[in-house]
Amino acid sequence: MGAVRLELRLTSQSEWIKIFDPRDWTVFVPSDDPAENGATLRIDLDVGGWLVTLRGTVVGQREDPPGVVVALGGSERDKINYLNGFVRGGLLNLREKRRLPVRLQVTYGAVEGPANTFTKDINEEGLFLFTDKPLPETSQIHMLVAIPGNVQPLSLVGKVSHTITAADDEPTGMGIVFDLDDAQREQLRAAIQELEQQLADGRLPTNTVE
Repeated sequence: MGAVRLELRLTSQSEWIKIFDPRDWTVFVPSDDPAENGATLRIDLDVGGWLVTLRGTVVGQREDPPGVVVALGGSERDKINYLNGFVRGGLLNLREKRRLPVRLQVTYGAVEGPANTFTKDINEEGLFLFTDKPLPETSQIHMLVAIPGNVQPLSLVGKVSHTITAADDEPTGMGIVFDLDDAQREQLRAAIQELEQQLADGRLPTNTVE
């Protein structure tokens, strides 16, 4: 059976603070037809135009108002950290290594030739690529990353920093740390800033936000 899907639209960023509990990483989702405990849930979240998909497991019910309490999976941690920064109003100013959770099309050099995939997230230091066949750690990799609204993809080079396989019970793929010259880094910085602005303004296509 597939995951139950619920939409959650918040009119203001402050509403997120009321429904998310950072102590146990649960979120309350109002629903007149709540799912049963243990059900896998997909939450299509809209926070004032900031669109993101969250996944978790139903762990409780509430009657007033009616709804379910959902424990978010560990794979959602980067999204929640980013969302919390957005709610605090620091989305465009916080420059620590928090990853931007966007799905960008990527072509890269795999062992058997060019391969097409998507990012899980990206920042100025690196990105994570979904793939069933991650390259060995420390491998050099060249990537062409498509940026919404840009005619030409970004040409980026990096090194595989870590891999996730099916045995890890998480989406398989590989983390990449960039190795760029000054010109490439400036292009990347500009692209990240534009992605952040589009995300904050709700202008990214819905299939772009992971």
